[in-house]
Amino acid sequence: MKIAVLKERAAGETRVAATPETVKKFIALGNEFAVEKGAGLSASIPDEAFAEAGATIGTAAASVKGADIVLGIQAPDVTKLKGAASGAWVAALYDPFQNGDLLSAYAKAGFEALSMEFMPRITRAQSMDVLSSQSNLAGYKAVLASADTYGRAFPMMMTAAGTVQAARAFIMGVGVAGLQAIATARRLGAQVSATDVRSATKEQIESLGAKPIFVESVAGIEGEGSGGYATEMSEEYQKAQAELVSSHIAKQDIVITTALIPGRAAPVLITDAQIASMKPGSVIYDLAVAQGGNVEGSKPDEIVEKHGVKIIGYANTPAHLATDASALFARNHYNFLSAFWDKEAGKPELDDEIGDAVRLTKGGEVVNERLKG
Repeated sequence: MKIAVLKERAAGETRVAATPETVKKFIALGNEFAVEKGAGLSASIPDEAFAEAGATIGTAAASVKGADIVLGIQAPDVTKLKGAASGAWVAALYDPFQNGDLLSAYAKAGFEALSMEFMPRITRAQSMDVLSSQSNLAGYKAVLASADTYGRAFPMMMTAAGTVQAARAFIMGVGVAGLQAIATARRLGAQVSATDVRSATKEQIESLGAKPIFVESVAGIEGEGSGGYATEMSEEYQKAQAELVSSHIAKQDIVITTALIPGRAAPVLITDAQIASMKPGSVIYDLAVAQGGNVEGSKPDEIVEKHGVKIIGYANTPAHLATDASALFARNHYNFLSAFWDKEAGKPELDDEIGDAVRLTKGGEVVNERLKG
C-alpha cells in the first residue's frame, strides 16, 4: 500500500496529518509513505525528519500518484487527488453536514471519504478520536489566550503592597475542551465555575475543584444526546439557563464557551445584554465561533471588543498549537488504520461499526446514514 500526506491548503491550517513517528509505524506495517515537500514546516517538522523516517519527499502530484490511502487534516480538494489509486481512501476532517458539494465531488471521483470527526465515541475508538484529542488542546489554549489578553493576573497574590484578587473564570460546556479549560484555569490560580446541560458532568466539575452552576428548577432534563454529545434543550430549560447565566456571568472576568451540537449551528449562550453586564476588561473566548458562535457578535479569527469586553474567536484553535496537535492527530490516524490492519492482505479492513460510522462515500455514492437522514 502507498500512503500519502499532502501539505494542508486551508486558510490558517498549520497542522500536518503525519509525523516521523507515525511514518515509521506505517512503514513497519509494510507500506511505502510519501510526503509532499514542506508539508510539516508549519508544525516544525522539516522534510529531512520525514525522509529520515523513511518517507519519500516530492511534489503534491508525485506524492499522491498511485496512493491507496491519503491522510489529511482538512479534506483536500478533489483536484489535488488526481492520480491516486481508484477507490483510494481519504481520511480527514470533512465537516460533512456543511460540505455537500465536496462529498459529491469525492463520490463522483470514486474515492472513499472517511470522516475522522464521525468516529463513534465508543471505548475501543477512543484512541482514534480526533475531536477529543484536538478539543483537549483547544481547551488548554483558550485559557492561555484569555489569560494573555486579560489585563490582570489570574492567581491571588499576597504582596507587601496589598492583595491581588484571583480572577473568576466561568466555563460553559463541560466536554473534553471544557474539562481541560477548567483544569488549566485552576492551575493558573483562577476561581473556576462551570455549567453544562448534562447533569452527569456535575461530579466531573467538582472533581477538578471547580464550582458547578446548574439549573435546578427544571427537572427531568439531562441533555445527553447519542454518543455522549450534548443535545438541544427545551425552551423551558433554555429560559431557566439564560436567567441563571445572566446573574452569574456579570461577576466573571473570564468566560470560555465550548457548546456544539453535531449537524447544527452552535447555540447562542451569551447575548449582547449579558456581555454588557460584565466588567470592563473581561475576556470571552468563543471556541464555537467557526460553527456560528456561542457568543453574540463573535467573529472568526478576530478579537472583538463590545461594552469594554474582549471577545476572542479563533476559528481553528488547535492550529495554534501545531506541533502537539499534529502529533496527536497523526496518532489518531495511525491508531484508526492499524487497528484494522490485515497482515495477510497487507491493508486495513474496516469493521461495520466503525467503518459504517466514518465512511461518507463509496462506489460513486454518498453512503453515510447520518447524511442521508
